[in-house]
Amino acid sequence: MEPGPVMTEGGCLCGSLRYRASAPPDRVTICHCRFCQRATGGAYMVEPIFDAANFEVIKGTPKKYTHISEGSGKEVYVHFCETCGTKLFLTFERFSNAVGVYGGTFDDPNASEVAPQNTKHIFLGVAQRGTLIPSGINTFVEHATLNDGTAIAPTVFDTPRTIGKL
Repeated sequence: MEPGPVMTEGGCLCGSLRYRASAPPDRVTICHCRFCQRATGGAYMVEPIFDAANFEVIKGTPKKYTHISEGSGKEVYVHFCETCGTKLFLTFERFSNAVGVYGGTFDDPNASEVAPQNTKHIFLGVAQRGTLIPSGINTFVEHATLNDGTAIAPTVFDTPRTIGKL
């Protein structure tokens, strides 16, 4: 008998909103841009990215804030709980079939594999000083693609690298 689909769930602080991913993420982006720093209140956001067909809200209706990306000029939609303010996931004008989840909102934040083959660090040009970047992972000074979708060649460090100096 084959195992059933992977079901990973998460939600907001107060429990009003719940979501489910029915497959592993397509990739994991660790974003160091100023938007993600402000949105998380941390140095970066760990963002498992799912195909929209594999993601659903299973309880409640999130509110949506529309933000214009400084990098692309495109709209980014922040979906959040109106009651407790927890930001749960992002959708994008630029990537219409993708859902980026705020990784810390999963019931098990370690459910998504973060490995060199599926992970990239972006916007290292504005990363906070002292941020440690592991070796062997694709990194980018800004985004990984141009606005027209053209891929940018990554930089991969042979040894761990600290951004800036403390």
